Amino acid sequence: MQTLKPLFRILTPKSVIYFYILLAFLSSFFSPLQALNRNNSLIAERQTELNETTEFQPPGSDYYEDDYLRYSDFVYVNNIKSVLFNRKGWELSPPIIEFNSAEQLILRFDDLDADFKNYAYTIVHCDAMWQPSGLMEYEYIEGFYEDRISEYSFSINTRVPFSHYSLEFPNPNMKPKLSGNYLLKVFIDGNREDVVLTRRFMVFEQRVTIDATVKQATNLNYRDTKQEIDFSVNTSLYPISNPYRDLKVLITQNGRWDNAIYGLQPRLVQGNMLIYDYEDRNLFQGGNEFRNFDTKSLRHRSLNIEEINAISNGWEVRLRPDRNRRFLRYTTRDDINGRFLIKTEDYSDDLLESDYAWVYFVLPHNNPLPDGNIYVMGALTDWIFSSRNKMEYNYRDSRYELRLLLKQGFYDYQYIYLEDGTDVGDESVFEGTHSITENDYTIYIYYRKPGDIYDSLIGIQHINSGI
Repeated sequence: MQTLKPLFRILTPKSVIYFYILLAFLSSFFSPLQALNRNNSLIAERQTELNETTEFQPPGSDYYEDDYLRYSDFVYVNNIKSVLFNRKGWELSPPIIEFNSAEQLILRFDDLDADFKNYAYTIVHCDAMWQPSGLMEYEYIEGFYEDRISEYSFSINTRVPFSHYSLEFPNPNMKPKLSGNYLLKVFIDGNREDVVLTRRFMVFEQRVTIDATVKQATNLNYRDTKQEIDFSVNTSLYPISNPYRDLKVLITQNGRWDNAIYGLQPRLVQGNMLIYDYEDRNLFQGGNEFRNFDTKSLRHRSLNIEEINAISNGWEVRLRPDRNRRFLRYTTRDDINGRFLIKTEDYSDDLLESDYAWVYFVLPHNNPLPDGNIYVMGALTDWIFSSRNKMEYNYRDSRYELRLLLKQGFYDYQYIYLEDGTDVGDESVFEGTHSITENDYTIYIYYRKPGDIYDSLIGIQHINSGI
């Protein structure tokens, strides 16, 4: 106790004040560092949780139920038909717009209940693998977090009545604050769980330059059947310190997602140039030119139409039986690379006066394939494998059959085989595959800045194998 007495003599009231001022200064210096460390720790934990739940996880059994929310193009109810989603001004364009530009997307769809419903929509930011980014709505939406679809009309002069809805986006009520992948969700009566359709769209910033070519496969084993996409990315205007860690590359063919190529890493880095020049990892089956049919008029038969009949609840259109093209020589033909166009030649208004018809597809085959199923594929079926577009085998007539309710127009389609237990279809079984087929390809470059938990879309390039 005697040793503490000198210390108490030093601690005068004035020195105590100085002591507390020193403590306050040290506290103000270290607290931001502590907050920063704590914030970085939270970001790391949040990213770890997202990676564990979203990266390459197989779908659960409930995924195959119609009411399971998919982060893809999907229609959840039977009364919604003819969903169109494209850049405004070009009906056959993909739903891609440039960030902070005047470009807009336009969504259109029909409701066969032919009444008014209170439809609304919202958007969800997704990562490069099309899983939720984990961002809060205020971080990626400017304006309202949900809004009504107020534009609607009723059909005219059709045997099948419907109500037609349309939406232009972005708009003054809602627009994205970030680039990247987005999912548009349309729901009913203000209930976000009561989803009727979902559609993917992309918002990009052209920060990098992409130079790409499509050619026959370099590997001689695939030279006649596959196409090779070689490309380079110039980052001189947008330096990226670690492209192997921070960049993700995606390539799609004709807007199809099941056979998309993910996960390519640069084969070579030369200064600001990232070289993606492989002989095996960047190959697509060339496939074949699309089959198509024309129902723009229901008054006379047109391309690939065998029979048109008026029935009590609409129309039926029977296509000519298709044949297996696997072993046929390649022949060029005009197509729109899997898309469809709503149009009528019978009346003046394509959207409101185009009628609906049951279209019958027939594919003769001696025996059913035992280890998989055949699907009618293209934009007309959202490029997905579902019970709605799976063909059934008719044992009596030795053929696969399917009927789809489709609006008047021009449609591309293919027959694609999906082996049991897989999720990538094989068009070569009934269509054949040729390295000289004309196809559209799109390259997407995603970037995740260090410390961020979302992927920005910093580059996009469209290329065509026939140009």
